[in-house]
Amino acid sequence: MGFPSREEVERLRSIYPPGRIVMLVEMHDEPQAPPEGTVGEIRGVDDAGQILVRWDNGSSLSLIPLVDKFYLLKHRPEDNGK
Repeated sequence: MGFPSREEVERLRSIYPPGRIVMLVEMHDEPQAPPEGTVGEIRGVDDAGQILVRWDNGSSLSLIPLVDKFYLLKHRPEDNGK
């Protein structure tokens, strides 16, 4: 798996802007991964196309699109849509 093009990184940045909320399903081959269901806030997308996340459990492991499994949420689960 090579590095994404500049255009692909910009596309990822438009899909995963800072402030969006994600819920982890599975982090591929990462023994220190947060548990399934952990929620976090996207901080940005780096030049390698990894999604930088501040997880609610204190972790800062990045997500790799098309490798890791996660959901974008409309709001934090505890917000109840408010």
